Amino acid sequence: MMTSKMPVLVALAPLLAVTLLAGCKGEAPTRQSLPPQVVTAASVSMREMNGGLSASGRLVPREETAVVADLAGYRISRVLVEEGALVRKGQTLAVLDDSLLVSQIAQLRATLAQQQVAFEQARQEASRVDGLENQGVLSNEAIASRKFAARNSGAARAATQAQLNDLLVRQAHLIVRAPSAGLVLERTARPGDTSSTGTALFIMARDNLMELYAELPEASTTEIHVGDPARVILASGRTLQGTVRLIGERVDTTTGLVIARIALPVDSELRQGGFAKATFVRPSAWPRCPKVPFATMPMEPVSWSSMATRGFIGRPFAPVATPTVLSNSGKVRLKVRGWR
Repeated sequence: MMTSKMPVLVALAPLLAVTLLAGCKGEAPTRQSLPPQVVTAASVSMREMNGGLSASGRLVPREETAVVADLAGYRISRVLVEEGALVRKGQTLAVLDDSLLVSQIAQLRATLAQQQVAFEQARQEASRVDGLENQGVLSNEAIASRKFAARNSGAARAATQAQLNDLLVRQAHLIVRAPSAGLVLERTARPGDTSSTGTALFIMARDNLMELYAELPEASTTEIHVGDPARVILASGRTLQGTVRLIGERVDTTTGLVIARIALPVDSELRQGGFAKATFVRPSAWPRCPKVPFATMPMEPVSWSSMATRGFIGRPFAPVATPTVLSNSGKVRLKVRGWR
């Protein structure tokens, strides 16, 4: 067997020599250095943290007020407020044209004046015949006729006065006033339009109160209660303190979510339809959720795509837990799993 392999090795010897010489004459290949890897770092510390539940939703008025005209068929002559205006109770919002009523009121006042004169004359004539019954001075029929004329004049005067009062009330209702103090959310009234009792001229937020309609899974509604504090983060990043005012009794059949209404303080940044996120932080006094120290780190430097494979310098490798936990200060931190 050894003699059979020797010719093959001898035949390959010149080829190996040429290859080695070519390699010696050529330049050694240069290795390109890779750029340093950019990493983000954060300190891990022990923090006492409460459990929390988050939900998002839209800002809506706590109570919407529709302002409609009391009378239909009158032209809108003036609109005095715009959307976003803060108004007080009884403030004039719009004025309807009263030119038709003004002429009718003038006519009735003139008629009432004539009837007042006729009533006074009839009453004086009736007073002259008082006590003359059965005395032969005038017939009883004439005496009764004078008394009936006085009563008839008084009734006609009262009817005209009632018609005049009705027109005066209508004239007062041609001024559209705010039923309560609040914020004007929507204005549909335009000068020249004809008023209608079925069309709202303005939509207002009563007392300028807004609340968050936070959407929660049905199973999470048992974790919150009416009166619980809630931390609401607006789209701008501002944080407001709210309170759970109401928890809905109806589950949406499409989404399976329940609405929790969170009352918010009056703030100029709250706008109808705006997006906000709420975090329901349980009080530390609850026996179900005592404060427990956890190893945590800030959320900002963490990459969600590679969060499960991050390591830590100075300690054995420890992956980051995916769930977020809210600290007492309101800043979002991540709980670290396996930190020793």
